[in-house]
Amino acid sequence: MSRGVHGFLSAVLLLVLAGCGAEPAGPPDVEVEVGAQQLTIRPVQYCLDGEGQRYDTAAPILEVSPGATISLAVPDAVAEQGWSVQVFDDQLEELLGEVDVPAGERVFEEIGTDDVVPPAFYLVVVEDKGGTCGEFSGAWPVGFIRAGGDLGETSSP
Repeated sequence: MSRGVHGFLSAVLLLVLAGCGAEPAGPPDVEVEVGAQQLTIRPVQYCLDGEGQRYDTAAPILEVSPGATISLAVPDAVAEQGWSVQVFDDQLEELLGEVDVPAGERVFEEIGTDDVVPPAFYLVVVEDKGGTCGEFSGAWPVGFIRAGGDLGETSSP
């Protein structure tokens, strides 16, 4: 093999290896699945490069059937840090409850659309505190309207 080709292959290999394990340029998304609906949600806040960041992100709202399982999937980094699911009222003001997700788990499917008493509610995926931003952690809200529910004045695209 000529020295030019060998040098080129070495450079390509270095570029590929440098890209492996690289952190994403922006905050990660959380995946939500309810029945046939799948949705990617953006954070309203996240620790990026050691700095707490807040984002002007509106919480998406899904219309759901009674009795459906809600599946939440977080990126590996959030699963490693630890996370929980907070349950809020239809105005995203009153905390109704919180469920801790087992350490290291990426997917949580232990909440159903009938588990929350009001027919309209929010779930917020919350990354555990204690990373490079200390008390500041990631948060991803998503609203749900079960048949017969109402989220007040809030509308969804």
